[in-house]
Parts: sequence; structure tokens; C-alpha cells
Amino acid sequence: MADKKLIIPLKRFKGESGVVSVRLPNDLIKSLDEIADKTGRTRNEIIQKCLEFSVENLEIK
Repeated sequence: MADKKLIIPLKRFKGESGVVSVRLPNDLIKSLDEIADKTGRTRNEIIQKCLEFSVENLEIK
């Protein structure tokens, strides 16, 4: 059991936050909800992680 570790990632954004409303296709919402159920995260956390990844890996041409 010595090799088991609890890993809690740091929160990337601290302090104030804002609310953004976005319209998404129902199929995408369903996919996000399935990911949230499988990971134990909220839909909001999944969307935030996806957006963070996209921003960090974005290439503008």
C-alpha cells in the first residue's frame, strides 16, 4: 500500500470568478454529464478543465 498516493491538483485560478452563459448542443451537454458522472467532478469543473486545456494548447494561425 505504500505506492498509493492521493493526488489533489492545484486550483489554477484563485480569487474572484465570473459567470459566463453559453448555449451548447444537447449532445455535448450529455457527453459532459457522462464525463462528470464517471470522474466524480461537476459539469462546471469538467468545462473549466476543458477550457483551460484548450487555451493552453491553442495555436492561432
